[in-house]
Amino acid sequence: MQQDKQPDYHPVVFRDRTAGYAFLTRSTATSERTIDWDDGETYPVVDVEISSESHPFYTGKARTVDSEGRIAQFERRYGGGEPGSGAGENA
Repeated sequence: MQQDKQPDYHPVVFRDRTAGYAFLTRSTATSERTIDWDDGETYPVVDVEISSESHPFYTGKARTVDSEGRIAQFERRYGGGEPGSGAGENA
């Protein structure tokens, strides 16, 4: 393995400002901004748009866009299969 080919892997704080949540992990990400962490050390901080604290999939606060259901939507669009309407009958 060639020497000096690996990126610098160091402690970094990722902060989700919308949720007020931050976590310390190791990463190759860099930032000019720093933050004082709970352990008294200063780490680079990377602000992120979304994290597990604010993502609707993880929080269970997903919006339901389709409120009528797939079957009702199909019946509305293609006729609902009423007798004599031609929908669902073999021609």
